[in-house]
Amino acid sequence: MQQLLAPISAFLQCDTPDAWIAAAARPENLSALLIDHCNCELKAAQTAMFLLRKYALDKPSGEALLAWAKPYEEFVYHKDRDLTAFLARDSKKNEAIAVLVPREQLAMTVDIIGPMVRLIKEEFHHFEQVLELMQRRDIGYQNVRAARYAKGLMGQVRTHEPATLVDKLIVGAYIEARSCERFAKLAPHLDDELKRFYVSLLRSEARHFRDYLSLAQAIAGEDIGERVAHFGRLEAELIQASDTEFHFHSGAPAQG
Repeated sequence: MQQLLAPISAFLQCDTPDAWIAAAARPENLSALLIDHCNCELKAAQTAMFLLRKYALDKPSGEALLAWAKPYEEFVYHKDRDLTAFLARDSKKNEAIAVLVPREQLAMTVDIIGPMVRLIKEEFHHFEQVLELMQRRDIGYQNVRAARYAKGLMGQVRTHEPATLVDKLIVGAYIEARSCERFAKLAPHLDDELKRFYVSLLRSEARHFRDYLSLAQAIAGEDIGERVAHFGRLEAELIQASDTEFHFHSGAPAQG
């Protein structure tokens, strides 16, 4: 595990505060942890889909992605959701594994389709795995309001292309890296089933941040070190600041 963590630790500019780990390990916070984590996995897939539809795919391929996401979004946004039926469905049926066609005039010359499709498949799979864990523990799914962490990072994204896309990819890299760091930090404090699960997630997702960074560098066509450092400082500030709400990516719990 240390071999997987080394590049992630070198990339992040701070460790998760011990106070957050302590809060996340409390039994009374397990439901909130899993529900928010579940939402994060879905959001990661949706973000990758948005990037593909906006920047890379022709219209029919974009519609194929929407069809792929439809069962997940119907489950999430339907008030009378049926968790058992959702998990029992054939999840392979609507997967967008057919050939996806780039639009004629790409917004960039870099191929982001392959890496993003792999990421989407993994994030949807992990979303379902968290749901299965929740079902076994009688934890109902809930929609969760977005944390200030992602809002804070996205608030610094530039508003002209290709800088917008480059910044969004850098933000994606930090979110993925922080997730993996927390998988590793949390694992020793959880029960055996959850420990195995979080270690498996680390192994599966450890490369995601590098995929995002590589794409950002290729699309920029110039050194992005300054932007990476900028978002690194911002990300560390958000993680170290106190938070009144507990989220998978929140900062240290506020005292009092």
